[in-house]
Amino acid sequence: MGVAAGVGRVVPLSLRLRGTGRHVVACGVRRAGAACALLPAAACVLLLTAGCTASTPSPLSPGGAGAERVAGLWWLLFGIAAAVCVIVTALVLWAVHRRREARPSTRSGRRFVVVCGVLIPAAVLTFVYVAGLDGMRAFDDPHDPDQLDVEVTGHQWWWEVRYPGSPFTTANEIHVPVGRTIHVRLRTADVNHSFWVPQLTVKTDLVAGRVTHLWFTANRAGVYRGQCAEYCGAQHGRMALHVVAEPAAAFQAWLAGQSRPASTRGSQAFTSASCASCHTVAGTSARGTVGPNLTHVAGRRFLGAGTLANTPANLARWIQNAQAYKPGNRMPPQPLSPEQLDAIVAYLETLR
Repeated sequence: MGVAAGVGRVVPLSLRLRGTGRHVVACGVRRAGAACALLPAAACVLLLTAGCTASTPSPLSPGGAGAERVAGLWWLLFGIAAAVCVIVTALVLWAVHRRREARPSTRSGRRFVVVCGVLIPAAVLTFVYVAGLDGMRAFDDPHDPDQLDVEVTGHQWWWEVRYPGSPFTTANEIHVPVGRTIHVRLRTADVNHSFWVPQLTVKTDLVAGRVTHLWFTANRAGVYRGQCAEYCGAQHGRMALHVVAEPAAAFQAWLAGQSRPASTRGSQAFTSASCASCHTVAGTSARGTVGPNLTHVAGRRFLGAGTLANTPANLARWIQNAQAYKPGNRMPPQPLSPEQLDAIVAYLETLR
């Protein structure tokens, strides 16, 4: 049997049915393909959002005046981009619908291209450029006579911190008083680095042979994680620092504590080992300058520039074989007996 298909043409019913089946299968394949194409995009979104936690040092959670300007500029750009996306999508849908109607005149089409393709984008980009220039003023020298000077030197892969006028040197932590202008002088001892504390300030490069400057103010107390933001070698990812913003009284107490020499009680275990050839402990014979100053190491939050939490167990592991946790750093494994290791850890735990 057959059925009519058009004028004067008969198509067997079986062929019609088979064709319908192929059409259904083809539609199903296309839908499955579209779904599969969306899976990688969905996976990427999930991976990106997995990194967004409360402890993430996001520029969108600012703790200082400069970072607030950066966050404001980010939201401005996000709003503009979202508006452009909506408008372009609407225009595409309108153009698809318009194709079915009368063809527009060439003159009106040219006017549309000039206005929407040239004038409006130029105005938006000019506005964003001016807003960016205005935001950059937040990082200029405020000429504050009461500013606190801090010197930071980048090493592979840790940060040396000094306070001019104070007799001590610390590492990987910068303590600052809340509400006071901080002037940071940056230099590098080896390769180029970049100083970045997202919640407080923008990235500033440490360039070999030059001293760079940045200014910031912490508006609220807290611990702000920073990071070297320019690739500087194998352990670039483990070159973190922390800015501890605290009330003025607490900062002065910390400053006074750091200025005191270390206890010498039990120091024999440390100074008689190879530790003293690379590290300094004020008040003892240890005067090494290869590694971080350890005068008050027990008061720091992390070991190895953010690699391990500063606990007695982790300190013992780090001393015994730092290469297991941060390969390529300058500290070799230490051939110490269990008794020697325990004595050194016990002494370092007194250095607060």
